Amino acid sequence: MAEYRLGVDIGGTHTDLVLTETRSGKLFIEKVASTPSNPSLAVMEGISRFLSRGVSSEEISFFGHGTTVTTNALLELKGSKIGLLITRGFRAVQEVQTQAREGNQFDLNFRRPPPLVSQSMTHEIAGRLDFEGNELEALDEEAIRIAAKSFKSAGIESIAVSFLFSYMNDRHEIRTREILEQEIPNAFISLSSKVLPRIREWPRLSTTLLNAYLEPVLAKYTNDLDRGLLKLGVTTPRRFLMQSNGGVMPLKTGAAGGKSVHTLLSGPAAGVQATAFILGQKQNNPHLVTMDMGGTSCDIAFISNARPLEVTEGAIDARRMDIPAFDISTISAGGGTIARLGVSGLISVGPDSAGADPGPVAYRKGGTQATVTDADLICGFLNPKFLLGGETILSIDATEEAIDSQIAGPMGITTKEAAAGIVRLINARMADEIRVQAAKKVIDLKNFTLVPFGGAGPVHAAMVAEELDIPRVLIPPNPGAFSALGLLCADIIHDYIQSDLVNLEELEPEKAEEKFKFLEGKADEELRDEGLEGEKRVFIREVDLRYAGQGYEIRTPLEGLSNAEMSKDVINEIAERFHEIHHKQHGHSARDQIIELVSYRVRVSVPVKKQAHWETDKILDISKKVSSREVTFDGVQTLDTMVYQRESLTSETISGPAIIEQLDSTTVIPEHWTAHLDDFGNIIAERQKT
Repeated sequence: MAEYRLGVDIGGTHTDLVLTETRSGKLFIEKVASTPSNPSLAVMEGISRFLSRGVSSEEISFFGHGTTVTTNALLELKGSKIGLLITRGFRAVQEVQTQAREGNQFDLNFRRPPPLVSQSMTHEIAGRLDFEGNELEALDEEAIRIAAKSFKSAGIESIAVSFLFSYMNDRHEIRTREILEQEIPNAFISLSSKVLPRIREWPRLSTTLLNAYLEPVLAKYTNDLDRGLLKLGVTTPRRFLMQSNGGVMPLKTGAAGGKSVHTLLSGPAAGVQATAFILGQKQNNPHLVTMDMGGTSCDIAFISNARPLEVTEGAIDARRMDIPAFDISTISAGGGTIARLGVSGLISVGPDSAGADPGPVAYRKGGTQATVTDADLICGFLNPKFLLGGETILSIDATEEAIDSQIAGPMGITTKEAAAGIVRLINARMADEIRVQAAKKVIDLKNFTLVPFGGAGPVHAAMVAEELDIPRVLIPPNPGAFSALGLLCADIIHDYIQSDLVNLEELEPEKAEEKFKFLEGKADEELRDEGLEGEKRVFIREVDLRYAGQGYEIRTPLEGLSNAEMSKDVINEIAERFHEIHHKQHGHSARDQIIELVSYRVRVSVPVKKQAHWETDKILDISKKVSSREVTFDGVQTLDTMVYQRESLTSETISGPAIIEQLDSTTVIPEHWTAHLDDFGNIIAERQKT
């Protein structure tokens, strides 16, 4: 009996599924149109295709899933209706926040995004703890019951609870949950002491509000997904959901216990994880920058020394979320990004997208606005008869008419010039974002390799690399489904944090060890609840440190220190490591200053068997013959360009301009670039020295 592992990644235009046979490593790929109204339908369609090809549902032993369900719900403000209980006297925290603003500090039109919960649905509750967690005032239980009745009559389905200093003592929040469950039995309840037990009121409140806003959405989706899987006979208990930190968690955990907010970067994280594990660790490419360009957006991340860069504080759509996550930057630059004439009479691209429905004009699914994919088709980059191996036929006539009537005609230029202009603009946007992010991280791009994936990534990658002076591009064997493959390369990971402010030199080793043991105990308990009690696990310890008086902390790993348990020697080593990290990040350190320990962190990792090597399943009978077609890069000059099928490539070097076609993507090699296959089947494109 065969055994299969399945990874599923939902994108804005297509849903990608990768199935691997465990023993042979053989890889099967399916791409189906995404179904935004109910994303699980596309997942079921893809699985059904595998089953129709002879795979038994009982043979699927692992299901990993990356989703943009929570991301889209937040961006489109389609989350649940929520209420908030907050400590008396602090209802304005959501309005005041930190008094800082995201983005351009000089933007005179700056506006914060609308609050997720209205003041009318915000109730202050008496009851107070001090900064050490000692009770100063008893919890007003009657006020909670009154608030609950108000929520119930208003149709509130999800409630956030955020009390002052609950990270030091969660007793008041726990009791509040008990009362709410009595008054509104079916409500979703997010406690700040569970979602983010750390200092700073606004980050903790914002993260808790996001979790409350998204938890019902994710719960509905995972329930639909569960029912669909069971209907198809996929009964494996090993069903996992990708998190923003590159690890997976059990599917049922995502919509419970304050974990929903951890899925906000679920989709983009899978591709970064695949890049770091397969290309970085297994294939020895230490420094990589990813360019995940799909139908609606482009996600950019950096891998240094084969490890993805991470953050613990971030924002999505200017909404604060302080969770461990890959450091991913997302911009509106995808194949479906819409191009139009701006008010200046010049071409503008984005930020809106045609998405999966109606999609680009060329798809003939009702789309009427020209997109980046339409421009790629007119430039000759895409084969109108070969999208998804011929499953989708693109209409050149409809595309030419749309670009000509909407852009080229009004500007008095040719259709090809307009298409080339769209391509240059979208390439410039992606190049600018990579350049800015590299500067923020003090990264020299000349030492990095650009890794494009997603259906549109390889089309634009070499042109983007040209603008950035990046000399090398690596295109993995199945770039269109690479993120789905990343779901088969991830361990089960949970992150825990506990704030407890103390001067590092005054820290008692026994107290620090007690804090770490407490967090590790929480991890053990959670893994037991998830049915993973007997699984091997690895604990990773970290602390958040700062110089006294600083307004931010630096995440300082304890990995590699001389002793596994806390001692005075280990604390001294931690201090030295903090000085070194601070100097590396900011160019200076202050060894004569007091160091404060702000928070303890523990990450538990349960290793999962990963897919490092595979044999691609050739599901199409594709001709190996080399052909050619006319391609333009500037809209003026037309070049007779060789077209290769990827399956026919060898290690022999080919020179640009060239097009390489395959089932799930198309790779464009411009002039003055060469390409060849490496030992792992990756396409290596390199800029020729002139």
